[in-house]
Amino acid sequence: MRFFARYIYNTKEDVHFDSDVGEFTALTELGRPDAEYWNQQKDFMEQMRAKVDTVCRSNYQGIGSFLRQRRVEPTVTVYPAKTQPLQHHSLLVCSVNGFYPGHIEVRWFRNGHEEEAGVISTGLIQNGDWTFQTMVMLETVPQGGEVYTCQVEHPSRTSPLTVEWRAQSDSAQRKLMSGVGGFVLGLLFLGVGLFIHFRSKKVEPTVTVYPEKTQPLQHHDLLVCSVDGFYLGHAEVRWFWKGQEEEAGVISTGLIQNGD
Repeated sequence: MRFFARYIYNTKEDVHFDSDVGEFTALTELGRPDAEYWNQQKDFMEQMRAKVDTVCRSNYQGIGSFLRQRRVEPTVTVYPAKTQPLQHHSLLVCSVNGFYPGHIEVRWFRNGHEEEAGVISTGLIQNGDWTFQTMVMLETVPQGGEVYTCQVEHPSRTSPLTVEWRAQSDSAQRKLMSGVGGFVLGLLFLGVGLFIHFRSKKVEPTVTVYPEKTQPLQHHDLLVCSVDGFYLGHAEVRWFWKGQEEEAGVISTGLIQNGD
């Protein structure tokens, strides 16, 4: 177990203490006087050297059992780094994310046989949320019909987790792209059709006129003209009194969407 303290000023580490070394080490000229001064303080140095027990081991005893029992299953995704034609060098990526503890074994198989040559790993990467991730890549030249499998073994699982990637021929890829293109084109035409439909659709409004409050005659009153349930959104509402348009004292809520 190790206690390590870093002292940083203006984003730069000037000095640190390492319990394995047992003293402060200056990394910059600014940190040198501090390191020399602290290393001469006998009582202070005894406290710093003891922190591997008073801080590290003490905290580990509190959370150690929880961490030893904690298990989070990884999420595994397999994909080519770039879309390449068959019989060209490709890089297949096996992304393993969100697992705990950090001990994990990732292996590549081609048609059921393990691939050891051309395997590259990023190593273990901490996510910052008590989980880890790693990426294990395979350099290969895929042939049509081949099946590549990423196999992951982790303490959170009783059996290996496997994800397959199948190499498709150029004609199959073209068919797939044609299907995707046709689907996207169909969605585009559907969107245009719906737009035209709603543009041509017209729903007549329901109009109701009523006083906001019941008032005696010759008292100020607010008359409400409620116009509801219409489509399109363009509507013009005007008030008339004895055949003459009233413009003063007219208030509007503006257009309100009903949600239907």
